Amino acid sequence: MESNKDEALRCIEVAEKYIQEKCKEKAVKFLHKAERLFPTQRAKDLLLQVSIMPDSVQTEQPRRRKEAPKPNQSPKRVEYTQEQLALVKKIRSCKDYYEILCVSKDATDSEIKKAYKKIALQLHPDKNKAPGADEAFKAVGNAVAVLTDVEKRKNYDLYGNEDKPNKTSTYNYTRGFETDVSPDELFNMFFGGSNLYMRRNGRWQRQTSGSQQEHREHQNGGMSTFVQLLPIIIAVFLSMVSSFFISDPAYSLSLNGKYPVMRRTQNMQIPYYVKENFHTEYQGSVKRLEMSVEEEYLSNLRHQCYREKSYRDAMVWKARNFGDRALFEKAQKSNMPSCEQLQQLRVQ
Repeated sequence: MESNKDEALRCIEVAEKYIQEKCKEKAVKFLHKAERLFPTQRAKDLLLQVSIMPDSVQTEQPRRRKEAPKPNQSPKRVEYTQEQLALVKKIRSCKDYYEILCVSKDATDSEIKKAYKKIALQLHPDKNKAPGADEAFKAVGNAVAVLTDVEKRKNYDLYGNEDKPNKTSTYNYTRGFETDVSPDELFNMFFGGSNLYMRRNGRWQRQTSGSQQEHREHQNGGMSTFVQLLPIIIAVFLSMVSSFFISDPAYSLSLNGKYPVMRRTQNMQIPYYVKENFHTEYQGSVKRLEMSVEEEYLSNLRHQCYREKSYRDAMVWKARNFGDRALFEKAQKSNMPSCEQLQQLRVQ
């Protein structure tokens, strides 16, 4: 996670630039990205600052004016059904990703993928020519990309959408979380094979050579899989070999069958556990051992304290964004036993 720190700081710098330009939407996006990469107090403070800013004015892309039909021209033939139009309107009026896919919030991956396949086929740009079908197709792709990714789904359930829709407009679900693949590529991943639609040079075309490509991939699949698994096999082998030459640690911070005897450090009275033959087998310095015990114990406490603070801050942020007073009071009263213990030890 430390390797993401520089990238997170760059996101914060970009967000500060957008804050100065009064671009609330873009600032929030980059601050959330910074928090996912490497949580910092600086990003949290900026999020609170941005939350009280007025919403930025979004500029809509200029729309082409439809030319009035000439007297001699016959009206264009409608190339979509009312059912297709109704489906597009339904998707674009949904409030969250679960509603888009018509699944519950505890749906499994297989249920989410099954729902995506059913809806995506009906919204495919080559089959559905209704106005807004392309945006609806992208929204469905974005929904399945987020809900089938463990981390993105966790963040989505906790924070919701990065941009909260207002009462007079629907949320643009083709934005928000940045998925690793485009909706078109995602569709091809789910429906890969022959006689399916592929997008080439900006136009949808029917793929005719899918079976030949699958045949070539099948021939090379065995060797490719072995090469990919080779580093894992080597790592497991080295781990097994090294385990024969590594002796057990001299102590444990938790009571178990191997370490049944409790001791306390002289300095901070931190409990730790050793083997029954500790006095006869251990030949090192007890003072240094107890310094290691205290260092590990405090490190664990700091880590737990950080998690407790992060959880509380997340609740506070969510409560302020949604105006939930009950959630805000719950966050203020949330217990942080690890932080309290650190404070008692006066080492925080």
